[in-house]
Amino acid sequence: MRAYATGLYRRRDDRGDNHRLLAEEARGYLDAGFTAMKTKVGFGFDDDIALVEMLRQTIGGGVALFVDANHGCDRVQAARLARAMEPLGIGWFEEPLEPEDVAGYAELRTRTGIPIAGGECSFTRHDFRRILEAGAMDVIQPDTASCGGLSEAKRIADMAWTHGIRYNPHVWGTGIGLAAAMQLLAVLPTTAPAFGAHQPLLEYDSTPHPFRQDLLVEPIRVADGIAHVPDGPGLGVEVRRDVLERWRVN
Repeated sequence: MRAYATGLYRRRDDRGDNHRLLAEEARGYLDAGFTAMKTKVGFGFDDDIALVEMLRQTIGGGVALFVDANHGCDRVQAARLARAMEPLGIGWFEEPLEPEDVAGYAELRTRTGIPIAGGECSFTRHDFRRILEAGAMDVIQPDTASCGGLSEAKRIADMAWTHGIRYNPHVWGTGIGLAAAMQLLAVLPTTAPAFGAHQPLLEYDSTPHPFRQDLLVEPIRVADGIAHVPDGPGLGVEVRRDVLERWRVN
C-alpha cells in the first residue's frame, strides 16, 4: 500500500536555521520514494505560511502535501490559514480545531476548498456517527488502536463509505498499532464509490522512535514509498519480549 511520511516537525539547530533542516528532511523523503508527506501547522499564521510555501517549493507540485494543526487553531485562525494555503495544493487540513467542535468543522468545510480531516481523538461508531451526520469532515481518521479496535474501525469505515466520506486511518505509536492499521487498510480497497476512487494511504511516522520498529522481530518494510503488509499469523508481526522488558515501567 502507498504510504505517506509523517514528520517535518519544527526544530532548530545551533544557528536556528529551521527551514534548511526541514527542506533537507523533505528531500530525504523524496529520495526514499515517498510521493506524499505531512507537516505541522498551528504555530502562527506567518510561520505556518512560510513553512508550507517552502515545502511546496522544495518537493514540487507532483507530491502530495498534508498539514496537521493538532487542534492548534480556533475557527477564525483556521479559516484564514486554509484560504491562504489553497493555492499551494494541500491534500488535507488535519485537526484544525478542537475535536469537540463538530459544528466548527462543518462550518470550516464551507469556507475552504481544502479537504478537512480529523478524528484521531474520536472513539467508537457513536462519535463518528455525529461527525458524519453533521457533514463535519471530508476525511475521517480513526486510530485503529484506540477507536475501538479492528472490528469497530471496520464498522466506522463502512459508515464513512455510506456517507461518501473518505477514510484514512491515523497511525501512531508502536509497530503493533502500525501492523493493525495495515491489516485494516488491506481490506479497504477504496473509501467512497467514485470513478478513480481514492485509495486510502498508510500514515508512516518517519521520525526517530526507539520503540516502534525495534519492537518487532521483523520490522515492517517500506520501500520506494510502498509499505508491505506483514503476512504472518494474527496481525502478521511477532513482538520482541526483550524490547518490552527494556522499556517496561514499574
